[in-house]
Amino acid sequence: MGACALPEEGSSAGLRVSGPEDIGLVYDRFFQRVYNYVRYRVPDRETADDLTAQVFEKVLGKLGSYKPGRGIFEAWLFAIARNAVNDHYRGLGWRRWLSLDLAGERPSKEPTPEDAAVLDEGRQRLAAALKTLDGREREVLGLKFGAGLGNREIAGMEGLSESNVGVIVFRALKKLRLELKGEAA
Repeated sequence: MGACALPEEGSSAGLRVSGPEDIGLVYDRFFQRVYNYVRYRVPDRETADDLTAQVFEKVLGKLGSYKPGRGIFEAWLFAIARNAVNDHYRGLGWRRWLSLDLAGERPSKEPTPEDAAVLDEGRQRLAAALKTLDGREREVLGLKFGAGLGNREIAGMEGLSESNVGVIVFRALKKLRLELKGEAA
């Protein structure tokens, strides 16, 4: 298997990955972002854990097929993650988007009951507002904010131009703001 270079976080230098023994480097670098993306898309933590594990199993099996000349590693990795989530829903027979109201688990440090009520109400309002967006808008926002990908990476994954991704994000956020303001009035 040939070596592939992964960019160092915060630098343009590359990290060499020469085989399956280096999957730990990939896992350490990208686990949290992949998990966040998957968690954004599925309703419960257990499913997110299972799907994230499946993503890294697939990455391990396909690491030798990654070709740096065809695109950046992150786009390749998140395409695998997106396909794993889509396959999961296909297997369940679900074709609709799940709302974010199930994704809002609290950290271990419990907020006060008043803060929890305000947070829950905000999540419910956001989940209702997200339902007003179309599938492409939700997918792009999930990749942007759930996976932390940039417009260039999203554009490569979705077959869009980088500026089109920016427009979709801008318009989707504008729709969300208007929807949330409308609810407050």
